Amino acid sequence: MPIENAPFSMQEYNRRIAKTRDAMARAGLDVLFVTDPSNQAWLTGYDGWSFYVHQGVILGLEGDPVWWGRRQDTNGGVRTVWMSDEHVQGYADTYVQNPNSHPMEDLATRLRDLGHAKARIGVEMDNYYYSAKAHAVLTAALPDAALTDATALVNWQRAVKSEEEIAFIRCAARISEKIVMLAIDRAEPGLRKNDLVADILQAAVQGVGDDWGDYAAIVPLTPSGDDASAPHLTWDGAPMRKGEATFFELSGCYRRYHAPLCRTVHLGKPPQYMADASEALTTGLEAGLDAARAGNTTGDVARAMIAELAKVGIERADRCGYPIGLSYPPDWGERTYSIRPGDITMLEPGMTFHFMPGLWMDGWGLETTETLLIRPEGAAEAFCSVDRKLFVKD
Repeated sequence: MPIENAPFSMQEYNRRIAKTRDAMARAGLDVLFVTDPSNQAWLTGYDGWSFYVHQGVILGLEGDPVWWGRRQDTNGGVRTVWMSDEHVQGYADTYVQNPNSHPMEDLATRLRDLGHAKARIGVEMDNYYYSAKAHAVLTAALPDAALTDATALVNWQRAVKSEEEIAFIRCAARISEKIVMLAIDRAEPGLRKNDLVADILQAAVQGVGDDWGDYAAIVPLTPSGDDASAPHLTWDGAPMRKGEATFFELSGCYRRYHAPLCRTVHLGKPPQYMADASEALTTGLEAGLDAARAGNTTGDVARAMIAELAKVGIERADRCGYPIGLSYPPDWGERTYSIRPGDITMLEPGMTFHFMPGLWMDGWGLETTETLLIRPEGAAEAFCSVDRKLFVKD
């Protein structure tokens, strides 16, 4: 096996496969077809920018998984997965974006050849990478099989991180610290936002020391002034202005692992309402961090934060966090539990999440966040070490 090409040990991959198969058995599945590129990478090590075409991992209850994708991408499969070459299989280019044929026809043939013509097959139906057309074609091509929704089955197995994964997140956190502080240090009136983002992207890819930077699953989010009232705007070519706040929602990325970190800078003296909100947000973060303990729930974390914001008249009952780890575009979240009052997921040691109670108000915005690790005892650990405050530059 070319395990030297994959980022983790064989013991780690065996652990992941075993956890997933246990979940498959509980769900009554014979085979799982995984399309989420994060789940593909987690199970096999596959890493390539090929998720714009149909590809996936076939995992049965026995034997090594099979990575399946476009034939020209099989060389990338051989170069990155831990399995032997015969477990990397490709379909002809005639299937690619062809209205008269579909890659799922090829997949159906391979599933039949593997003995799954009448199997109970789990597919990720609520996923960016598994289309309605794909499901329709696969269902028609396997009339005797039972396709069932297995959305997030693998995602949930990823919730508790191994020591090998936590080490990668720590590498990402050092890059996050670097790029957030770079953004704050260089922010000044007259600086074009695109020039600042160019510096951020360069520093993110350069990484820290020997830990090189990968592309993050979300591009830098850097809105200023009125634009900062919206959480997901990117950048433009306008100059930064005195009297405006800019939040930076960034993440370092190392071997596809993330550690998101957000901070806000105000050019000039901030209005008192923003300073008060920042102080309450910091207090709320610290209360939530203290509540983020093994045995407590995700809802406990959210309620601790919400209570502090309420003291200054800010109502924020929305989701304020989500699990993170290995991810590909368009999202660095793992899409399982949420940090919000109604979520009752029990926190376990090894869970990692972005505690993200951003404030997007009328005409301004403010973000101060942390990526947290649930420890066996005590309050959660923050992966990054950057002051929790509104940064002010006169």
